[in-house]
Formats: sequence, structure tokens, C-alpha cells
Amino acid sequence: MFTGIVAAIGTITDVTPLSNQTDAGLKLTIDAGKLAMQDVSLGDSIALNGACMTVVSKNGQQFSVDISRESLNLTSGLDQPGLVNLEKALTLADPIGGHLVSGHVDGLGTVVSFDPVNESFELVISAPKSLARYLAYKGSIVVNGVSLTVNRVTDFAGHCEFSINLIPHTLQVTTLKQLKAGTKVNLEIDLIARYVERMLSLN
Repeated sequence: MFTGIVAAIGTITDVTPLSNQTDAGLKLTIDAGKLAMQDVSLGDSIALNGACMTVVSKNGQQFSVDISRESLNLTSGLDQPGLVNLEKALTLADPIGGHLVSGHVDGLGTVVSFDPVNESFELVISAPKSLARYLAYKGSIVVNGVSLTVNRVTDFAGHCEFSINLIPHTLQVTTLKQLKAGTKVNLEIDLIARYVERMLSLN
């Protein structure tokens, strides 16, 4: 379990196929940057851009994870070297600064626009129609591992668009500042909305 509050920006430094098969998964080596790694052990969970991964090796500030082809097909930004948002799994002693996040990506969104508005920035993302029912004004959404608040939702025939207000601090401490129109992003819907939808469907 996570909170969507990014602890550090890391860097995928090496990407290696897990086998010679064409549909093989990948082993990622990540430089954890400023993430505290002293208490991280093999088997621990760390979220990379919102996707929960298991630490399979560790060497100082570097760690490795194995990611399956299925996970690669359902996520964005984890198949090549580059910057990633990092968060260690939540403990019972940690404050929940964002909202409860499972680390399971529900779908991919596409950045429609990313523009300055006064002292902040407005990020507009197109989401699949299958996720539209879970998005609501002032509700929570995870974008590339970052817990954010939805400011507006507009429904269209085959998709929906939602907007988010980003303050400068959020851009400074996450990789969201790299986004531009056309960029794919990992989305995780609010956990509570998921259960509410399930309960209502049984009535």
C-alpha cells in the first residue's frame, strides 16, 4: 500500500531482457537518488511511476526489479532508461499525506495539455471511457505515482478528460514537469470509488 506522495525521483539506469524470448519481461536497475534505502530489504515493495514492484537486488543506492511483459503492456515509462517517481510501501507508522494507493495501474491516460495558469499549472489528461465512472470533481487520482485532486471532468463519447491543478512544489519534487501533450501516463483510480462501484453493481 502507498499514499501517492513521491519520496524521491529515481533514474532507470539499465534495462535488460529477462530471457531471449520476444515477449520476455525486463530487469530494471534503478538509481534511487535521495530515497532512503537503509531500511529496504529484498522482497520489499517500491512504486515506480505508480506501479508496485518488488526489490530483487540491492547495492547501496541502486536496486533492481523484475517486471513482466504483462505489466509492461499495461504501463508507460518503465521500458527504457529515464526518470521515475519513487515511493516505498506504507508502514503503520507513516502519515497518509495523499490517499490510499494500491500501486496497481488501472489504465493509461494521454496528456492533452499542460499549461501555466497564474502561479500554477493546469494538466489535462484524456482517460479511457472504462475509467470515467471513477473520476469525480474533488476526487482523487494517481498520475505516474502522484496523488492528485481532480478539478474538472468532461465526458465524451469514447473517453473523458479531467484537469488537475499542479503547484510549483509538486512539479519540483516529481517527474510531472516532464509531461507534454501526447505523453502517456499511468493512472490508478481511487480505491474507495472502486469498492463503491462494485457494491452498487450488486444491488
